[in-house]
Amino acid sequence: MTNFKDQNSNTGVGRPRFDLEQRAELFARRVRALVRVLPRTVSNREDIKQLVRASGSVAANYIEANDALGKKDFMMKIKLARREAKESRLFLSLVDTADNDSVEDERAALVQEARELVNILSKIAQNVT
Repeated sequence: MTNFKDQNSNTGVGRPRFDLEQRAELFARRVRALVRVLPRTVSNREDIKQLVRASGSVAANYIEANDALGKKDFMMKIKLARREAKESRLFLSLVDTADNDSVEDERAALVQEARELVNILSKIAQNVT
């Protein structure tokens, strides 16, 4: 079974500070590691597709925001990244972990990370306006 602690040892209490691009990319990578071990049920197949897309879009839209052509473009990309983080949180809560404790622990940690990304991106949007 996958040992998620080894894969995300830089997260949690006392974690080093990452820039947000790196943190969003790590989130997408952790999601991809999680989905590799989820059961392949009919509902999981569909939820996993959405989850993988949304988690990658958080990072992609944030990277695009940093290269924005102006304030309006920046705000649009930040809001898109926030929307994708919310969507990731939803699909993380929907996937079935088959009651595997280590998989469930990582799923819960990723739900929390998605929540934190939403909060950070919301704060950025609030401070720009």
